[in-house]
Amino acid sequence: GRRAPADGTIDELAGSGAQVVFAQGDVAREDDVRRVLAEIAATMLPLRGVFHLAGVLDDGVLLQQTWDRFEKVMAPKVTGAWHLHQLSGSLDYFVLFSSFASVLGSAGQANYAAANAFLDGPAHFRRARGHPAVSINWGNWAGGGMAARLSAQDHRRFEAQGIGTIQVD
Repeated sequence: GRRAPADGTIDELAGSGAQVVFAQGDVAREDDVRRVLAEIAATMLPLRGVFHLAGVLDDGVLLQQTWDRFEKVMAPKVTGAWHLHQLSGSLDYFVLFSSFASVLGSAGQANYAAANAFLDGPAHFRRARGHPAVSINWGNWAGGGMAARLSAQDHRRFEAQGIGTIQVD
């Protein structure tokens, strides 16, 4: 992750029997991805798969968007996915977390919708070459995730369109 995990997260996972190793880095930086993959290769069992969950929001109507704002949102999704594709090699699974914003659009999120729409490309590219890959266009999560910042009006707008939230359980 780009940031350290929340206090207690690693202990909670370890308490459930998981072996947890935290490596800090930015998937949008090729040298960070290379370093983490080298650490995995040197100290752990072979890497079997990748879940790419990185994302950044910088909402604003299209007229307020700048190239810097697009780059900020696209780097972890677009550049990160490409680094993982190029550097991870043959895997049992390659899962890209996209958003329904890439399919349906989302007001004020042109940059986010474009970044997520890109993720379908590497999934198709990998599959065309005989490697497993999937891009999941997630909807809003109830009680957390990026959708936690949505206003009550935003939630009502989605509900009026027949778009609910995904319950964590």
